[in-house]
Amino acid sequence: MLQGNVWKFGDNISTDHIAPGRYFHLRSNLKELAKHVLEDAREDFAKKVNSGDIIVGGKNFGLGSSREHAPRIIKVSGVSCVIAKSFARIFYRNSINIGLPVIELKEVDEINEGDILKVDTEKGIINNLTQNKEYKFIPFPKFINKILEIGGIDEYIKKYGNYGV
Repeated sequence: MLQGNVWKFGDNISTDHIAPGRYFHLRSNLKELAKHVLEDAREDFAKKVNSGDIIVGGKNFGLGSSREHAPRIIKVSGVSCVIAKSFARIFYRNSINIGLPVIELKEVDEINEGDILKVDTEKGIINNLTQNKEYKFIPFPKFINKILEIGGIDEYIKKYGNYGV
């Protein structure tokens, strides 16, 4: 179960917004790179985000390059999950592989900055505790939930020896 404060972003947040290219020299130091996460979309985000907070985006979140650094520094910054109307395919896949839950939800426009959300990835339920609303999404398959719980595909393979499918 995830719970956190919402940070709201719009449509087409790119991997360059998430991990600005001018800091590419920090790619081997994710903690330092995470100090600049989403800096080009919202200058104060990295300084004010708290552990467990949730990003809510619009359409096509994570478009752009295929670099894994974008979802990795979101995770390193403490964000517990990203909810958006839609995701760029590679960003979505990279997020799951590193253990960052990414959830598609059509009703993101109803969620406000600062709302508190509670997310159950196994049941596919998002409770907006601030607005007393409930949203449903297609829950992840069991093996995806295991990947997310264990911290990513690398840890999953270390524990189970294969994909378990």
